[in-house]
Amino acid sequence: MIPRFPELKVLRAADPDHLKAPSTRPVVAGGVTIGGAAPVVIAGPCTVESREQTLGIARAVRAAGAKMLRGGAYKPRTSPYSFQGLGPEGLEILAEARAETGLPIVTEVLDPRLVELVGSTADMLQIGSRSMQNFPLLVEVGRFGKPVLLKRGFGATLEEWVYAAEYIALQGNLDIVLCERGIRTFANGAYDRATLDFAAVHAVRQLTPFPVVVDPTHAAGDASLVPALSAAALGLGVHGLLIEVVLPGVDLDQIRCDGRQGVTPDVLQMIVERAAREAAVTRG
Repeated sequence: MIPRFPELKVLRAADPDHLKAPSTRPVVAGGVTIGGAAPVVIAGPCTVESREQTLGIARAVRAAGAKMLRGGAYKPRTSPYSFQGLGPEGLEILAEARAETGLPIVTEVLDPRLVELVGSTADMLQIGSRSMQNFPLLVEVGRFGKPVLLKRGFGATLEEWVYAAEYIALQGNLDIVLCERGIRTFANGAYDRATLDFAAVHAVRQLTPFPVVVDPTHAAGDASLVPALSAAALGLGVHGLLIEVVLPGVDLDQIRCDGRQGVTPDVLQMIVERAAREAAVTRG
């Protein structure tokens, strides 16, 4: 039996009899439905590093068949000396990429004071793993009203993840998509960057009405692992994937943020095609 958290108000109201898993509540972001019949592939650069890089990847993402563009204008980094993103300039580049390709934008917001600025460009606001329990930020994005992609913290329990969603929902915003991106375990660094917790994906789908997507890129930390982890997630019936992309021929050592975990556009296309096949099987 999946544990029920008695203090939940909004999420318990979505499942009043508490005896069966709630139906998925689809979320529409920029005209794209997450939580419908077909898994949605969201792809793009880890970080917006330049206009040329971002527009090139956006074109490749569209050509591969992905439905939304991801990319960080603001980036939380472990070291304060690492590249933190281009900020407002990055948002302008993302807006240009959307105007050219038609792909809705998913980008991270780090600070309650930046919600209005980032939200003026983003079609979906991302709460990153490190920010999952930044409660003033959760409240502010809940009040802002745009769809939210809520990543699980890499050390967060199921209960903590669900309560983070409740912070947003209590502000009247139920357009929440939950994202599993891997957690720290004893194996970290031996063969992956973080361990994907597929049991938690199943559990949170049983507990909440929100769509669930998986980010295999950050779990893998290595592009070669991303196709297999994507296939496993799709086999579990997730509502989407979050994939990082690099352009072919680029010097990975020159990429300023996580270059070695991004897949090339041909690999992305294979993942998109697999997602389409999974949808066809489900509908059949």
